[in-house]
Amino acid sequence: MIQMFSRFAEDGPIVHVAPATDFTIGSFHITNSMLYGWLVAVTLIVLLVWASRKVTVRPKGGALQYLEAGVEFVSGLVVGAFDDKKIGRKYVPFFVTLFFFVLLNNWAGLIPWVGEGLQIDGHPLFRPMTADLNATLAMGLLTMVVVYVASVREVGGFGKYIRHFFMGSPLNPLYLVIGLIEMLTDLTRTLSLALRLFLNVTIGEIVIAVFAFLGGALIPGSVLSPVAALPFTLLELGVGALQAYIFVILGVNYLAIAVNSAHAHDDLTEDEAPETMKLTPKKAEA
Repeated sequence: MIQMFSRFAEDGPIVHVAPATDFTIGSFHITNSMLYGWLVAVTLIVLLVWASRKVTVRPKGGALQYLEAGVEFVSGLVVGAFDDKKIGRKYVPFFVTLFFFVLLNNWAGLIPWVGEGLQIDGHPLFRPMTADLNATLAMGLLTMVVVYVASVREVGGFGKYIRHFFMGSPLNPLYLVIGLIEMLTDLTRTLSLALRLFLNVTIGEIVIAVFAFLGGALIPGSVLSPVAALPFTLLELGVGALQAYIFVILGVNYLAIAVNSAHAHDDLTEDEAPETMKLTPKKAEA
C-alpha cells in the first residue's frame, strides 16, 4: 500500500485538461475536442434521421423507445415551462437537439479510447467536447443568444424585454437597483452554463483517471485498473445525463421567465389588479 501511494505521489495519473491541436488546415487549428465534437455531431444527425424514419404512431420496442422517451421528456419540460403552450412548442426542436448533443458528448467521453487512450504526438487524439471550456463557452453563448433573441421577439420588443427585470416602476430607486442587479446577474448566465458543464465533466474524467491509476498501481499488469474505475464510470453516466438536463432546463427557464413575465404585465387589466390599485368613481372624480 505504501509503495502504491508512493508511486502515485511520484508519477500520478496524466490527464490533459487543455485541448491540443491534432492537425491544421491552413492557419486553422483542429483540436482533439473539436474533432471529437464533430464526430459526435455527425453520429447524432445520423441517429436522429434514422429515428425519424423509424418512428410510427404505435410505439416500437428496442433502442427507439428510449430515444422517443427522451424526446417526450424534454418536450414536456419545454412546453410546461410556458404559460402559453403554443410558444413553448416552437422551441422544442432547439432544446431537444441541445439536450441530446450535450448528453451524447458527455457519454461519448467515457469510451476507453477517448482521453488518454489513443495518443498522437504526446497528447490524446480525442477529448470530450464538453470537457473543453472553449466548447462549453460556445454552447453557453449560443444558448443565451437564442434565449435573448427569442425573448425580445416573443415579448414584442427590446423595451418590453428590459421591463421584465423591474418589479415596479424604474423611477422607484429600490426597483431600479433591483432591476439593475437582475440585469447584471442575467449577463453572467453564459459563464455559469459553461463552467457548470465543463467542471462537472472534467472532474469526473479526473476521478476516473485517478482510480484507474490506483488500481493499476496496486497490482501492476492486472485487470484491476478498469475494475477500480468502473463504479465511477457508471456514476458519470448518471452525471452526464443530469448535466445535460440541467443545461437545457436552465436555458428553457431563462426564456420562459422573460416571456411569462412580459405577458403577465400585458395581461394585467383593471379587473385583475389588486384592490389597492383600483379606482372608485369618487376617487377618479377627485
